[in-house]
Amino acid sequence: MLAYLRSLFNRHFSDPQVIILVLLLIVAFSVIVLFGRLLAPVLASVIIAYLLDGLVGALRGRGIPRWLSVLFVFVIFMNGLFFTIFALIPLLYREITRLIQEMPRMILALEAYLLDLPDRYPELFNEDQIQGLIGNLRPEVERLGETVLSASLALLPTVMAVVVYLVLMPLMVFFFLKDKVKILNWFKSYLPRDHSLAGQVWRETNRQIANYIRGKFWEIIIVGVVTYLTFFLLNLNYAMLLAVLVGFSVLIPYIGAAVVTFPILGIAYFQWGWSPELVYVMIAYAVIQTLDANVLFPLLFSKVVDLHPVAIIVALLFFGGIWGFWGIFFAIPLATLVKAVLSSWPRTNQMIAAEASTPVELKESEVSSGKG
Repeated sequence: MLAYLRSLFNRHFSDPQVIILVLLLIVAFSVIVLFGRLLAPVLASVIIAYLLDGLVGALRGRGIPRWLSVLFVFVIFMNGLFFTIFALIPLLYREITRLIQEMPRMILALEAYLLDLPDRYPELFNEDQIQGLIGNLRPEVERLGETVLSASLALLPTVMAVVVYLVLMPLMVFFFLKDKVKILNWFKSYLPRDHSLAGQVWRETNRQIANYIRGKFWEIIIVGVVTYLTFFLLNLNYAMLLAVLVGFSVLIPYIGAAVVTFPILGIAYFQWGWSPELVYVMIAYAVIQTLDANVLFPLLFSKVVDLHPVAIIVALLFFGGIWGFWGIFFAIPLATLVKAVLSSWPRTNQMIAAEASTPVELKESEVSSGKG
């Protein structure tokens, strides 16, 4: 056993480059796990800078000096930030307030619908079952109301923190854009001179994650705007709130679209009941999701995040189980990092030779007959 472990270590960890890479990964993940909450504004600023740096690079490609490109992009960013704070957020706040005020009426309508089920479908439901279901729902509704109230009372410190972040984050975004090269060189100055493997992983991960963040930003904007216009034209209540939910649902592949279906269906039902209008809304939502999955996503992410759907689902489950919402949020970038590490990991000549001698593809007839 000891001989096998020694052989395994010599095969995979005898290269000093591997030790450097492993230590860097351990340090990076330790900092995120231990100081993630404290560094949240910094991490958010880095993500925003990642997003904006693509536009800076595009302007520089047209011959515009970097300082002028950074200034122009930063002005656009600040205009978008002011629009979000003074236009979008107040509108969302009004819709959320309306929804909370209408919750009692919605609950009464739900109870009336449930009480009517035994008359409509006596072979499936009886009155005792429905009364028991309603009795179980009421404590949950009351608990939800208490949670909303306690969250509202705890919101004041959060609002103060957000105000501080709104001052600090734009400054950090500006300096991350302006001094990108200086900051990266400062980090490199603490690395060993020979860090080619870590540099290779960094370049691949940087390219993939930067493109992923930019692609997701545009996907959120496009899906959100199209959803808002569609729901607005269909005269659906809370169109802006639902559009924001649909837009951000693209951050969680497969799962997000399914989860957001329920609030859309619920609001449409409480507005119109079982009617053609509800069917139109659900058909429109299905069309939006279909176009996003089959047209927009391939267009934005073609050969950017080359991950198998199974790998994406496993990453969502694994990182979501470790870090909750933020694990789900960053599951695909983290999976991309793991893939870059595995692709760049040095292998022995025997392993490379074994891979070279293995057929890349098998004919379908060979697979079905058990050959190969």
